[in-house]
Amino acid sequence: MSWRIATRHVSSYRYASTVFASYNEARMTPVASHRQSVLESHVSIRPTAPPLRYVDYWATTVYAFDVHEPHDNLVVTGSSVVETAGAEVLNEDAGWELVHRPDVQDRYSELLLPTPYAPLEPALRDLAHDVGTSETPAQAVASVSAWVRSAMRYEPGTTQVSTSAVEAWRQGSGVCQDFAHLTLVLLRELGIPARYTSGYLHPRVAAAIGETVKGASHAWVEAWLGSWQPVDPTNGEPVGERHVTVARGRDYADVAPLHGLYHGGALEDLEVTVELTRVA
Repeated sequence: MSWRIATRHVSSYRYASTVFASYNEARMTPVASHRQSVLESHVSIRPTAPPLRYVDYWATTVYAFDVHEPHDNLVVTGSSVVETAGAEVLNEDAGWELVHRPDVQDRYSELLLPTPYAPLEPALRDLAHDVGTSETPAQAVASVSAWVRSAMRYEPGTTQVSTSAVEAWRQGSGVCQDFAHLTLVLLRELGIPARYTSGYLHPRVAAAIGETVKGASHAWVEAWLGSWQPVDPTNGEPVGERHVTVARGRDYADVAPLHGLYHGGALEDLEVTVELTRVA
């Protein structure tokens, strides 16, 4: 079953005093794939700045822009309409000999190496092999996802955007970003290429057509099992029509919706709102 979803993501920065220049990158545009068609997309910037649109190394659409007029607010809005496909079943046909094949390991080496958000940890290496010892890589992915969900409490406010998978695991709580990072650590320890995926998840299974609801950015994982297969360790449900994919990378650092540098007053407030509407 497919859905058509309209998204509106607004990031609003307010500064304590005048900012004289800022340099930014926005990743707010959904990606086209076999399970997602992008029907409309637009990024607006206030103060007005002409963006440079390009596709990064991980196939994410980026709007890069500089603001050179004095300002005390910066508002970036990403709007889109996408059509999403139903849930996928993990590929049970892919065996360990395929996933561990030297050319596969070489091709996806960047998605097997540790990163600042998904670092090496000896205790997690042993745990990965305990949890992920399965007949097929697909079973290992499902087992790791289930273990992360059982080992972590979903508890907003207990971690920060800079928290690593190891830090979140040690305290036993976090949000979707932490669940995804911990899943990446374990899958990579098993030699399964895995990438961080960000976007949105419509919160209502039986969403009414035309009703706008409050949403939030969401994160899940894609594992290479002969092709890229998604898994959502936070919710434990298949990635399907309620998921909207925006960006992919090694970890959160590659997919942040908005980041940059600026010269001027300190940041006083950041407000982020996400609105999702099922339109068909």
